Amino acid sequence: RKLSEIIENRPKLGGFQDVNKLLSDAINRIDELFNNDADITGLSTGFAELDEMTSGWQKSDLVIVAGRPSMGKTSFAMNMVEHAVLHQDKPVLVFSLEMPANQLMIRMMSSLGKIDQTRMRSGKLNEDDWPRLSSAASRLKDRPLYIDDTAGITPMELKNQVRQLSREHGEPGLIMVDYLQLMSSSVPTENRTTEITLISRELKTIAREFNCPVIALSQLSRNLEQRPNKRPINADLRESGAIEQDADVIVFIYRDEVYNEGSEDKGVAEIIIGKQRNGPIGTCKLAFLGKYTRFENLARDYFADQ
Repeated sequence: RKLSEIIENRPKLGGFQDVNKLLSDAINRIDELFNNDADITGLSTGFAELDEMTSGWQKSDLVIVAGRPSMGKTSFAMNMVEHAVLHQDKPVLVFSLEMPANQLMIRMMSSLGKIDQTRMRSGKLNEDDWPRLSSAASRLKDRPLYIDDTAGITPMELKNQVRQLSREHGEPGLIMVDYLQLMSSSVPTENRTTEITLISRELKTIAREFNCPVIALSQLSRNLEQRPNKRPINADLRESGAIEQDADVIVFIYRDEVYNEGSEDKGVAEIIIGKQRNGPIGTCKLAFLGKYTRFENLARDYFADQ
């Protein structure tokens, strides 16, 4: 076959769509939302207050979860992965560039079974832990979770992995990358900021191509620690290329107890929405259970006491 024929016959991404098709798609989407009793129009995060603010993560959104080390970025993202794995049937893909897959699984079972992760890692489980471990394992068994722990993966390699998995198991429901700065650029340059810009742009393209949310974790510069108020703001991402522009949603994690030993907010995390293309910005609070690497909805009485 001539090259021109192959080019003509290949599926095209993009190209013009006429107004009638666009109208029909838009009306169908509005109708679908109208008939949907839930306020969640996207993929539920598993956190009630965050779902209220975001309506869930939307298809083709690039969601950046950013924070300083020890704030719980991986735990937070993995809790959302858990929720997606247990509550919907599309494949959930995790690209773990920092932590080996088996370690991630141990953390997941610690979180789901509420087993102290120190005991999990050392194998010194007590009598109550075994049934919890067994229950966590049986809940995860046969669920559509796939973890790739290739270090320094490039966006192009990541895209190829997703394509291959989609052919075998269907389109993904969620892709999570931990974390963006550990990815290698498909086009290496002298300037790391330029590379990060290329990586975040590619991740947005991947979200659009596979029509699912991509959650990408990001580190923040330590400059914010010079400020009296150490809550992250969008400007803290500015050194990291164009992440701020490419993201549809930017979520920061802040736990006051990391900086202030005497904090009144012990065991509480602030989830700060710094940017949301189609929704409000603001803060919601979650409980942080460090020993289980787990975030949870705060009990109602927490708000009553405020």
